[in-house]
Amino acid sequence: MDSNRKAAIIVGVLFIIGTVSGILSVFSTGPLRGPDYLINASANENQIITGAFLVFIMGVALAPVPVVLFPILRKHNESLALGYVVFRVIEVVTYIISIMSILLQLTLSQVYVQAAAPDASIFQIFGTLLQESEVWIDHIRIIIFSLSALILNYVLYKSKLIPRWLSGLGLVAGTLHLAGGLLGMFGSLTGMSGLVIFLAFNVCILVQEMVWAGWLIIKGFNPSAIASESAQQNQTR
Repeated sequence: MDSNRKAAIIVGVLFIIGTVSGILSVFSTGPLRGPDYLINASANENQIITGAFLVFIMGVALAPVPVVLFPILRKHNESLALGYVVFRVIEVVTYIISIMSILLQLTLSQVYVQAAAPDASIFQIFGTLLQESEVWIDHIRIIIFSLSALILNYVLYKSKLIPRWLSGLGLVAGTLHLAGGLLGMFGSLTGMSGLVIFLAFNVCILVQEMVWAGWLIIKGFNPSAIASESAQQNQTR
C-alpha cells in the first residue's frame, strides 16, 4: 500500500470520527439549551462533560486532516493547499473555544444551584453571554469550515483526484453551508422555518463528506491523476 492510499484511508476514517463525534456532542449538550439550563446542566454534569469531550475528539480527529492532505494537494495547487491548512487550523481553534464555553456554562450552573440565595438575574446574564458567544463561534466556524471545504473540493475537482461529480457536489454543498452560516450570522434564520433551512444546508455537506470519506476508504485517490501530475513535475525539472 503506497503513501497516497494510506493517506486516503486515514483522511476518510478521521472525517467519519470527527463527524460522528460532532453529531453526538449536540445531543450530549442538550441540557445547556432551554430556559431552565441553569438547573438542568448541573443535574446532568456527566452528560455535559461527555459533550465537551466529544467536541475535543472532533477537533483532535480533524486537526491532522490538512497535514495528511497537504503533500498531495500541494502537487496540484500549493497556494490553495496552504490556504486549506490555514483555515482548518483556525477551525480547530474554534473547537477549543466551544469546549471552554460548554464547561464554563456547566460551572455557572453548578454555582447557581449551590448558592443559598442566588441572584438569578446575574446568573442569567452571564449564562446568556456564554450561550450567545457559543452561537457566534458556531456561525464563524461554519463560515471557516465552508471556505476550507470550497478550497478542498476546488482542488479535488481540478485535479480529478476523486470523481468530479463528488467534488462538484462538495462545491455545491460548501456554498450552501456558507450561505447558511452567513444567514445565521445576520439573523435571517429564525423560527421553525429558519431551522429547517439551516438543517437542510447542513445535511447537504454532511452527506457529501460521508460519501467522500467512504470513497477515500474504499477507492482512494485516482491513481491516474496522481501519475499524471508526477509526470508533469518530472518534465519540468
